[in-house]
Amino acid sequence: MSIHGKTLAQLAAGLRAKEFSSVELARLFLSRIEKSQPVLNAFVSVTAEQALAAAAAADKQLAAGEGSAITGVPLVHKDIFCTDGVLTTCGSRMLSNFVAPYDATVVTKLKAAGLVMLGKANMDEFAMGSSNETSYYGPVRNPWNTALVPGGSSGGSAAAVAARLSPVATATDTGGSIRQPAALCGVTGFKPTYGRVSRYGMIAFASSLDQAGVITASAEDAALVMQAMSGFDPKDSTSVDTPVPDYAAELNKPLAGLKIGLLKEFFDKGLDPENEQRIREALKVYEKLGATLREVSLPSLPLSVPAYYVVAPAECSSNLARFDGVRFGHRAENPKDLLDLYKRSRGEGFGAEVKRRIMTGTYVLSAGYYDAYYLKAQRVRRLIADDFARAFKEVDVVMGPTAPTVAFPIGAKTADPITMYLNDIYTIGANLAGLPAVSIPCGFAQGLPVGLQIVGAHFNESRLFNVAHAYQRETDWHLRLPEAFK
Repeated sequence: MSIHGKTLAQLAAGLRAKEFSSVELARLFLSRIEKSQPVLNAFVSVTAEQALAAAAAADKQLAAGEGSAITGVPLVHKDIFCTDGVLTTCGSRMLSNFVAPYDATVVTKLKAAGLVMLGKANMDEFAMGSSNETSYYGPVRNPWNTALVPGGSSGGSAAAVAARLSPVATATDTGGSIRQPAALCGVTGFKPTYGRVSRYGMIAFASSLDQAGVITASAEDAALVMQAMSGFDPKDSTSVDTPVPDYAAELNKPLAGLKIGLLKEFFDKGLDPENEQRIREALKVYEKLGATLREVSLPSLPLSVPAYYVVAPAECSSNLARFDGVRFGHRAENPKDLLDLYKRSRGEGFGAEVKRRIMTGTYVLSAGYYDAYYLKAQRVRRLIADDFARAFKEVDVVMGPTAPTVAFPIGAKTADPITMYLNDIYTIGANLAGLPAVSIPCGFAQGLPVGLQIVGAHFNESRLFNVAHAYQRETDWHLRLPEAFK
């Protein structure tokens, strides 16, 4: 197997065994990034000089027998995480000149674990989108077929891992933005419980929904990185002070007796028949491993899309009010007065999708509409969370498809926002309820990757890693590489 085709766990073992150095790894992946950038457009910035310096420091640590289990392994950060001294754009013209003066907690923790940052991944503007077409830096392309979208908003992160430009990328998930691109690109995408990972230094879109996670080749890789990323942070008021278990310790637990709930609402109309077939085949593997399947119903789940598209825009209109041309970010030239400065800075700095969501959010929060829309959406959110809580009294995990179809052509849904929004129909429920969830590759339909989604109870990440890893020990879908990037 080529070095770039190895999983993060294999690369970490190779570094420890001195089969190659961290500097060699950094050079290898930087050269792959350089070759692929004109084709995939997966990066906003590449930090080659910094990467080589960090890799040299990691090699010194490893030579002294120090460092963490993943010291020296390369990494890419989604361009939503503040990185000290490095451009942090959020995929927007609004922040195209913003160099962060500090590191996000996620960045600090992964730096402390010895991971080597190669650069910042392209993304939908302010994480708003399901296809990575709203970025100011142009669309990211899917490594399996460059005429198709990689999914969004973490499309750059997913494409980078799928094309093995990096063994791991950080990502964020507000309504499915880790799991959906992971499914469309044939990689593993893990979103932890809301509050498990600090949001400090992660530029906010919808504060009650945003959660940081990872995209990797395998569940084992995700467990190793999530171990380093997770934990309480006093700088983040939404961070939960609860111990982080040893995720790797439970990876190989047998699945005998595992109760899997099949989400009735996920196998309804709208799911591509070939996608459904791949999901059913994956479920047979679980049955062979000793798990039992039963259908569970979450009657409020079909309301997740309308509830989400009230709550998320409301919070985004509030969060993005700070981008006004005064303190940082894009500033209109020669404003006539303060109002002109605000209007033109925001008009020039934000793209169409961000403007659409700000306007929707401002409307649902306005006098006379707050109760009718925002308050009602929050009540529906509670019903969805209660549905999941009831389901977890009967089953250990729930499973279903991650996305209704495989990757679609670039430009196919940009003219119809509603069709685009429905692409997150299976992922939004977990965000509204604050639950951990993972998407793993489970085969191909029309020659393109299909993702199986597994959702767990609050703070039950260990079980999700265990369940996903058991499937990946039986199959090799997660190890398949796109032809052009082998």
